[in-house]
Formats: sequence, structure tokens, C-alpha cells
Amino acid sequence: MDKRAPWIITLLLVATFITPQAFAATSIKVIASFSVIEDLVKRVAGDDISITTIVPEGDDVHRWELTPPNVLAVEEADIVFYNGHGLEPWIRHVEAMANDTLTLMALAESANYAPLTIPVGQHKGNPDPHMWMDPKGAAAYIEVITHTLSVRYPDKAAAFQAQAVQAREALALLDQQIKERLEGIPQTNRILTTSEAAFGYFAHAYGFEYAAIWGLGSETLGSAQAMEIMSKRLTDKRPPALFYESTTPYIHMDALAREAGLTLAGPLYVDTLSDTDGPAYNYPAMLRHNAELLHEALGGARAEE
Repeated sequence: MDKRAPWIITLLLVATFITPQAFAATSIKVIASFSVIEDLVKRVAGDDISITTIVPEGDDVHRWELTPPNVLAVEEADIVFYNGHGLEPWIRHVEAMANDTLTLMALAESANYAPLTIPVGQHKGNPDPHMWMDPKGAAAYIEVITHTLSVRYPDKAAAFQAQAVQAREALALLDQQIKERLEGIPQTNRILTTSEAAFGYFAHAYGFEYAAIWGLGSETLGSAQAMEIMSKRLTDKRPPALFYESTTPYIHMDALAREAGLTLAGPLYVDTLSDTDGPAYNYPAMLRHNAELLHEALGGARAEE
């Protein structure tokens, strides 16, 4: 008897009739939970992979609901790479439908990278899931991806290892580029304020004081109490600018900026890449875009530009 939840069976039946095969003809069939993880997986797996991403670019990874094509992809996949630490609440449904041959890998929970904690909101004190916002965290993800792929496809392990070396070198270079772009921001201006507490690792890596209105995007957004706390902080700190994120309603930050007479800048990218024509078309471009926006909005030095 099939022990999967009835809604999963229903979605699968619908998917069988209305969607094409989830993967192209290839021996490597992988799912990524969202676009940032897709980008990192591709850097290790190369072209010899068929990868399906659950949450499309531009959508909210926290509030996604599985679709029939998602369910069909899970049924056909060998590996599901997701972030973990509560970033994707819907992943429990993927776990419920997993068969014995499916590998589920939570990158943040498996990475050799010290977690920070969520500073505010309903999830305060829990591990902050946004480790990829530091290139060193992304490099730790690369290690987990490489090991997982190598175990599942041992005949391709040498290629995975070689591509992982290149990926880590590129991330080290990216880290240095971000540091250089941000170093001209005066210390008194190095105050990063966002809607969701998704930039803790970035702030820690690059020397910013950091605050956010709420913890994770899956919780209540912009409660009256949270807005009041942030309003008082802005009165005390007077940062040069506030920032909103690409998948977050900017009305909360806009209201705070208007009240305090501050500049509102954005969008920053964190939980999704942009489309191919956008400023965050891959992982390095995402961090470079964010660094450039901070440089401009927080008064980065222009002498050498």
C-alpha cells in the first residue's frame, strides 16, 4: 500500500498527465531547492547533469508550495540538494515522498562552516540558514556537493573534484573582490539594515553592523512591535540608507525610510538569483551586485574609480 500522503499521490497523478518528463536523458538527475543552490551544483557537476529547480527565479523560497511538476521531478531524481536550517519549510513534503534510492542533502546543515544565529523574530536563536551569503560559506557548500555527487556517481568523481577546485578558487577570488569593493565605505557608514535577517553572514564577513525587521521570510512580516523596535533603532543609528530585498515586499522599509527621512535602496538579492538579463544572473554576479549597491548607497570612496 502506498503510504504517501493523499495530496502527494494526487499531485503525482496530475503531473503524470499534464507534464513532460522532468529530466533530460542523462545519468545524473538532480534537484536543487532554489536558484542559488542550482548555480553552485552546476559549478561542480558541469554540463553532464540534468538539474531541475523547485523554486523558480524570483519566487519566495520560504513560502513556496509544491506543484505537480515538482512532485514528478522528485519521483525521478537521484539527489535533492536543499539548504536546510528551516529555509524551505516545504521540504518536509519532499521528505515524505522520498523513496529508498533518493539522496536528500541539506547543505547548510552538513557544511563545515560555523553557523550564526537568527537575531530577531519568531526564529530568534535558531541557526541562520543563509550561509551562502559569505563566499566561504558557499565554498563549504561546494565541498558537500562534491562529496555527495562523488558518492552517488563514483565514475565521475575525478571530474567533480577537478571542477570543485576551480569553483573554490573562483569563490576565493570573489571574496577578495567583494572586500576591495566595500573597503572604501567609512566605518561610521557600515550599517546594513534589511527587511529579513538574511545578511548576517555577509555582514560578519565584511565588517558591517547589521539589523533586520524580522528573522525568516516564513514568519509574520513587519509586525507593529518589530516596526517600532526598528524605528527606534533608526533614530539612534541614522544609517545612510535602508535596503530591501528582491523577494520581499518593500512597503515596510519604505515606511521606515519615509518616517526617518532616510534613503531606500535596492533590491539586494539573497534567496534567489535574477533572470539571465538581470543583475544577479549567477552567484558571483549576485554578490557583486549587492556589494556595488552597498558601495553606492553607503558612501563608498570614489577616488580610484
